[in-house]
Amino acid sequence: MTDTILDRRDLRFQLFDVLDTDSLLSRPRFADHSRETIEAALDTAEKLAQEKFADHNTLCDKEEPAFIDGKVVMRPEVKSAFDAYIEAGFLSARASFEEGGMQLPETAAAACTGMFTCVNPSTTVYPFLTGAAANVIRNFASESLKQRFLLPMMAGRFTGTMALTEPHAGSSLADIRTRALPQDDGSYRIKGNKIYISAGDNELGENIVHLVLAKIPGGPDGVKGISLFVVPKYRLNEQGEPAEHNDVILAGLIHKMGYRGATSTALTFGDNDDCHGYLVGEPHQGLRYMFQMMNEARVAVGYGAALLGYRGYQFSLEYARDRTQGRHAENADFSQPMVPIIEHADVRRLLLTQKAYAEAALAMCFYGYRLVDEIDTGEESDAREAELLLDLLTPVIKTWPSEFGLKANDMAIQIFGGAGYTREYPVEQVWRDNRLNPIHEGTTGIHGLDLLGRKVWQAKSRGLQLLAERIMRDVNATTDSRCVSFAKALQAMLPKIQATTEVAGKLLAEQGPTVGLSNANAYLQLVGHVVAAWMWLRQANAAVALTAAEDQDFASGKLQAARYFFQWELPRVEVDVQRLLEGDRTFLEMEDRWF
Repeated sequence: MTDTILDRRDLRFQLFDVLDTDSLLSRPRFADHSRETIEAALDTAEKLAQEKFADHNTLCDKEEPAFIDGKVVMRPEVKSAFDAYIEAGFLSARASFEEGGMQLPETAAAACTGMFTCVNPSTTVYPFLTGAAANVIRNFASESLKQRFLLPMMAGRFTGTMALTEPHAGSSLADIRTRALPQDDGSYRIKGNKIYISAGDNELGENIVHLVLAKIPGGPDGVKGISLFVVPKYRLNEQGEPAEHNDVILAGLIHKMGYRGATSTALTFGDNDDCHGYLVGEPHQGLRYMFQMMNEARVAVGYGAALLGYRGYQFSLEYARDRTQGRHAENADFSQPMVPIIEHADVRRLLLTQKAYAEAALAMCFYGYRLVDEIDTGEESDAREAELLLDLLTPVIKTWPSEFGLKANDMAIQIFGGAGYTREYPVEQVWRDNRLNPIHEGTTGIHGLDLLGRKVWQAKSRGLQLLAERIMRDVNATTDSRCVSFAKALQAMLPKIQATTEVAGKLLAEQGPTVGLSNANAYLQLVGHVVAAWMWLRQANAAVALTAAEDQDFASGKLQAARYFFQWELPRVEVDVQRLLEGDRTFLEMEDRWF
């Protein structure tokens, strides 16, 4: 089957017709760019993804990294791809020209990196985590740490990770036990265990820079006592080169259902009491610093899930057009040839549902990246509003694509039938790879608690107000008769979000978080579906503005997917609205002993 890359027509539509990326190019930071330079970057990314990343996606799924003689052994194609990615400049695509970067808008850089994630999410993990860790060091670390670690990371000589989870503490970071003991020279000695550390050991660079959460003895309890440390695999000599081992031990590899090409590791720090760590920023501020990397990763997880949902959809679409089976119901003449299964209504249902999920998820993630561009380059008031809105939407951008991209992959397998359940076809791997996304960087349940328990109340609920204002801006801009019903349906949902939020707020105030947050998942699904519907209104409005003859099938497909979402999907959350308004206690009142 064709190894699917993101469709360039759809990318141009998202970037320029929906997001108006052209308007960014008039800003000083992006003034040296144009549509042509962005298209050229996409050309390079597409070619490199096809030549260096697509070739070993299935191979590394079958031959995952191995733990041999205390170290990780990987397929050589991974390093070849990593090196090519660095050499082409994509690790620094967002960085300034002064730092040797491309200085691309976040939206355009995300479109480029999406090419790689789409065809090989496992190998793409390594440069992504390195870049995200480098951003934390760039923004919060001392000049000394930047000099020692940032430049080698951006050059691809050192890779990066984030080490949060411990065997006894996953989402509950307040309970981590890793300790950092201060030394006379200003360094710390790190001692503890971390687990599920993606890219925690690899053969790609000269060193690995772990960003480790740990507690300094005597600090505050809970998350307020967490600090952040740079902990390299090898300590650096006076010339800044990797030298002696830093007492960071690879305890073992974790064997995953999917994402098998990316190492997932168990690490021990300081078994020999000689693990040197270097404090990032101020003591006890580690979680605040790490949240930059975590939030960047959360948007990236949503984007990756959207891309895999899209990939599975494209595979199943190709299969449905080629696979013949049965005949039309009104044709009982078995002497006539069978028809492609795309002609059967239920297959079209599955395909249209996948399209609606995957393309809404992509639009949602690109909107998040567009907010990052606004934060970085907008006027002060616009940047502040974008920051509040992105903060509110981050749990939605992470979870909605993760949940519904996976549902799309499930439907892709269904279209393949029995073949989809075999390893001879690609959709089973796509599903396995995507199954991680509702789990890592915070489970769906955690993000429901985050949204309803914190995000909607921050800044006196200004983020929620901004969301309603942005939605209404697009509702009021809808004039084409083909889209007016979509706008009305979306507008009707806003009072329902407001009402459910008020009920939840009252429950939180009067009965506490156990009761008030017991239906947080329903609230997250409600807001997520409304945001997805908003993305479809935006796409529909952009589609009706396409006038070129060659765009009409593309535009009709967008309008039909929007129609499906508003007629079939958006009404599904009415049950969430009702249960939230009732303060339903079904889950809360289920006793342990009744299971």
